[in-house]
Parts: sequence; C-alpha cells; structure tokens
Amino acid sequence: MARYTGADCKRCRREKQKLFLKGAKCESAKCPIEIRPYPPGEHGRNRTKESEYQLQMREKQKCARIYGVLERQFRGYYQEANRKQGKTGENLLRILESRLDNVIYRAGFAKSRDHARQLVRHGHIVLNGTKTDIPSARVTANDIIEVRAKSHEMTPFVVARAEAGERPVPAWIEVIPNKMRILVHNLPERQVIDTQVQEQLIVELYSK
Repeated sequence: MARYTGADCKRCRREKQKLFLKGAKCESAKCPIEIRPYPPGEHGRNRTKESEYQLQMREKQKCARIYGVLERQFRGYYQEANRKQGKTGENLLRILESRLDNVIYRAGFAKSRDHARQLVRHGHIVLNGTKTDIPSARVTANDIIEVRAKSHEMTPFVVARAEAGERPVPAWIEVIPNKMRILVHNLPERQVIDTQVQEQLIVELYSK
C-alpha cells in the first residue's frame, strides 16, 4: 500500500498552518511551525506570491494531507462527489469525513488521523458488528462503531476513556466512552465541518 513516509511537520510548514498530523505535539511549543512558520527548503522564506493555479493546488494538497489521502484516491473521491447532487466541494468534504479513520479521530479514540488508521489496520475496530481493518471504509447514518472487547484495556483506549470530553465531538456522532462506542446519527453538513479548507478552489482545480 502506497503511503507517505516523510516528516509530517514539513507538510504543516509547507501549508503554513497546523494540519494537526502529530496529535499532542501540534498543541505544544515544540511544534516546528511555531518555531519556523515558513515553508521548508532553502528558499522557503523568499518564495514569491503564488499564482491562481498554485493557490488551488496548495488547497488540494492541504485537504488531502489533513485527511491522509494520496492523490489517486483523492481524485476518485472528487469524481464521486461530482456525480452526486448538490455542491461538489461540500460532497467531497462529506465523503472525507465519513471515512472510518476520520470518525475514530473525531470521536477522540485516537490522537491523530494517522493514529486512527493504525488502530483500524491492527483490527481493534468493529463496524456494525463486523471487525474491519480498512481505514477508508465509509460510515453511513445509523452505523455503530465499537472497539473490540479484547482491546478495551489497551493503552490508547484507556487514555481515550480518561480524556473523554476534553476534545469537542461533532454533533453528527455520539460517543459512549464507557462502552467505547460511537453512534453515527447522520453525515455532516458543511457548516459543522471545521476543516479549514476552501473547497471551491479544489473544485476549480479539477474542473480545468
């Protein structure tokens, strides 16, 4: 499986904002973007004003990096969103939010989406009564996501129960910490998705 293996913090610096790829480190003073808030590379401080195309590309890259999706899969999501009724950009964000790894992260069961992917791949998550190890599996309204009973006492889940309520949980899901269960009430509308991207720029990029 293709995946990015480089430094996550360089990605945040390239987008000149925190993408929250490293969990607690992103909230600390050790976050590299707090120390060097400019793109990496020899000419990072001196880059000229970006063109319209560069702005669109950067927005697409930022969105893909936030959700941990590579180009081929991201383009597939865009094409699916374009086929659906409604605004393509909003459909795209709704698809990305419905990924299982994202829901695990949003519920506070993982420190980052990358951590959530690892938990799913290692077989700790049950979707509607069936164990799944596919982070890109999509949830729908009325789905039930649970941590396997045998995994409840593993450190990440013990910590998640202890810290329940510290991180805001979106209204479209409900978390039951003592049972390590997530109830998906519906898929989110754009106004409740707090991902800081301008999805219209992504639509403009792929529409060329």
